[in-house]
Amino acid sequence: MITSTSNQQVKNLIQLQKKGKARKEQDVFVAEGLKMYQEAPEDRLVKTYVSESFYKKQKEKDIWKGEPIEILADRVFEAVSDTRTPQGILSLVTQSHFSLTEVAAGASPLLMVIENLQDPGNLGTILRTGEGAGVTGIIMSSETVDIYNPKTIRSTMGSVYRMPFCYEEDMERVMCELKNRGIRSYAAHLKGTEAYDKQDYRGGTAFLIGNEGNGLSENLAGRSDTYIRIPMCGKVESLNAAVASAVLMYEAQRQRRGA
Repeated sequence: MITSTSNQQVKNLIQLQKKGKARKEQDVFVAEGLKMYQEAPEDRLVKTYVSESFYKKQKEKDIWKGEPIEILADRVFEAVSDTRTPQGILSLVTQSHFSLTEVAAGASPLLMVIENLQDPGNLGTILRTGEGAGVTGIIMSSETVDIYNPKTIRSTMGSVYRMPFCYEEDMERVMCELKNRGIRSYAAHLKGTEAYDKQDYRGGTAFLIGNEGNGLSENLAGRSDTYIRIPMCGKVESLNAAVASAVLMYEAQRQRRGA
């Protein structure tokens, strides 16, 4: 059992929780909580760390998957946890790697194209909602928040294990790839004149969502096929990025389900 926060494994866990560079170099991320452990693919689990009290309660239960288990003293586990009330279990999981071609594959893909989103909770919620709505892939600009940020991971509630995604430096290349595949792109934009629920999303579809404060860049939005808007009542100008995404994704699901 590890009883000191000066232990090298403990120091590494703290680095992995805090720094995207460390996660990238080691090609792993930290998945914290029992649900995230239960849903993790066995072949991607590298190692699991548990608090002493958690292990005492769970050691005889049929939850373990065969990867190496390391026990930490409760106070040491609290030091490596990214939550205020740790459940007592976290795992190192290998990262996913999908190409743009793989993410955009399929006969009638439903894609989210995310530009420079900065809030980890928003991104995680988009992944989780996307899985529920039948989204087939997520494409993100290189300046979008790290999907392996601990807050993003928790917000996905396990969808990060199942949703294909990629980061792309060249968003112009992304738009060219979509057009070449016959995927129509819709920019959620304040200048939109077309109501979101008057479009046909039954074929290949990509929704473009921008930064929380600035929205989509004119360059990326200008390469879309259609500017769309979600009508607002009252004095509200726009919706939260994750909420707007959910409205669009579920309209696409409604149309496809009806078809």
